[in-house]
Amino acid sequence: MKRDYYEILQVTKTSTPEEIKKSYRKVAMQFHPDRNPGDASAEEKFKEAAEAYEVLSDPDKKAKYDRFGHQAFAGAGGFHSSNVNMNDIFSQFGDIFGDDVFGSFFGGGRSSGGRKSAGTRGSNLRIKLKLNYEEIASGVTKTIKVKKYVKCDTCHGSGAKDKNSMQTCSTCGGNGQVRKVTNTFLGQMQTVTTCPTCQGEGSTITAKCTSCKGDGRIYGEEMVKVKIPAGVQEGMQLSMHGKGNEGERGGAAGDLLILIEEEQHKDLQRDGQNVAYELYINFTDAVFGTNLEVPTIDGRAKIKIPAGTQSGKIFRLKGKGFPDVNSYSKGDQLIHVNVWTPQHLTQEEKEMLEKLSKSPNFKPQPDKNEKNFFDKVKEAFS
Repeated sequence: MKRDYYEILQVTKTSTPEEIKKSYRKVAMQFHPDRNPGDASAEEKFKEAAEAYEVLSDPDKKAKYDRFGHQAFAGAGGFHSSNVNMNDIFSQFGDIFGDDVFGSFFGGGRSSGGRKSAGTRGSNLRIKLKLNYEEIASGVTKTIKVKKYVKCDTCHGSGAKDKNSMQTCSTCGGNGQVRKVTNTFLGQMQTVTTCPTCQGEGSTITAKCTSCKGDGRIYGEEMVKVKIPAGVQEGMQLSMHGKGNEGERGGAAGDLLILIEEEQHKDLQRDGQNVAYELYINFTDAVFGTNLEVPTIDGRAKIKIPAGTQSGKIFRLKGKGFPDVNSYSKGDQLIHVNVWTPQHLTQEEKEMLEKLSKSPNFKPQPDKNEKNFFDKVKEAFS
């Protein structure tokens, strides 16, 4: 089970962005792989902290997490520490700590080639996905075609014509960073900055790929499988990590943001987890009672209309609404009864009704124990 993001960063929902940033810096430094070599548990906590900060540092993602928890992102792949790219985290460290601070604390970056910035990260993509009530109620997996930048098949994202066209950067020796020592009155101060020649990639291209012109990506399309959890609502946004535009020259891909839209049902109307249905019955059915079938999200259901049912009566079908995206609870279907008044009558029908109208049984006799309209509506939707 995933740990609470606030618990991971040791902050609260009311913490300011600066407090969240400061706490993330503290946790990330504690579990940084260079401080804990060979410790798989520390590396997992390092990734976990980055995952938590990615959500809590973004106002939109934080608002969705506060409302729906991990389910706000889990439906479409979402965020998971096992999918976190270490290069992305180290790039994030540059933004959070600054290159100089990072270099001072950790000796100029990672081993095995340093902390390279592998190309430029791709941009996020936003698409709209329309779902009907049945798909929302049960959850659905859809395969959609997404037009976007994809990795170049010719150079496999490197941007180079061939292997011989990639050369180790002569300025940084392949580390992607350059180290500078400055003499101060306090002694020597060492700083590490991104290599200006290769922009942190550690290599330079002498001949560009003819297919992508050196970008490492081309415009194309990809079939993406999207898993939508049951109970999503109009306006909810799901995120698929790494399914946005491919980055340039091997850079990490952006995210795919999926905005949920609801397709209107021809008979039903949604109200949160509940579903409302307007049922029209004739005068005689209201007097004598009847058994009817009504539409629901997952088919039809039989209901009994008792004799003497009044217009405005609300019946409830327990558990026939939508599930909660963040729990196991389900809403109900509320059936609002409308007694239909005939508008065109024959002379004989008019005479019959005139005789009946003189009967005391046809005089309105409000039930003193009956709740008023506003109380009934409040009760039905509570």
